[in-house]
Amino acid sequence: MNKTHFLIVIISVFLLQSQAQSQTTETPKYEVAAEFTTLARETYEPRTDAGFGARFTFNLNRVVSLETAGYFLPTQCNVCVNNGNVTEVLGGVKIGKRFEHWGIFGKARPGIVSFSRGKFDVRPAPSIPGFPFEFVPARLTTFATDVGGVVEFYPSKRIVTRFDAGDTIIHFGPRPVEVIAFDSATSTFNLVPLTLPSRTAHNPQFMASVGFRF
Repeated sequence: MNKTHFLIVIISVFLLQSQAQSQTTETPKYEVAAEFTTLARETYEPRTDAGFGARFTFNLNRVVSLETAGYFLPTQCNVCVNNGNVTEVLGGVKIGKRFEHWGIFGKARPGIVSFSRGKFDVRPAPSIPGFPFEFVPARLTTFATDVGGVVEFYPSKRIVTRFDAGDTIIHFGPRPVEVIAFDSATSTFNLVPLTLPSRTAHNPQFMASVGFRF
């Protein structure tokens, strides 16, 4: 074997090894996962509700991923600022660094959050003597953004375990309501229109999941 043939063999072996290594370290494109979550609710006493959900992630490369997730917290809170159970739908980006068996990331996932009894509408009820009004619970849906950090562990190429810690920032826009006011001139109660100002709430939220990569 002359030097040229020997060089060709060495280069071929090197290329084959490089290709095999890149294949073994290549990040799977898709992830599906079942998730457990807890969310701190706005109330007069500290309260955290638990729920479940699912997540789908598309890995653009080893650094950037796009993902969407949905969560449902079934507990019916009756003493929260926004009552009822909670539904969340989020979608955004995850950016970070992957190592051989683990990774660390930051995330930003805007979306919506919905409270099944998030508001009460006051309606006239002439059939009620003495206080002719009724309070009717209604669903309240508004914008939210999940921001925080993610730690992942890869027990195998196909399995991922993940832990999220972050802040679910919920924005409530201005909302017209009607409030009950007493008219001293007529000694009666009347409905008066009022606009609630916008506000932003910060709700710590944690997730833990086990997923399948393919």
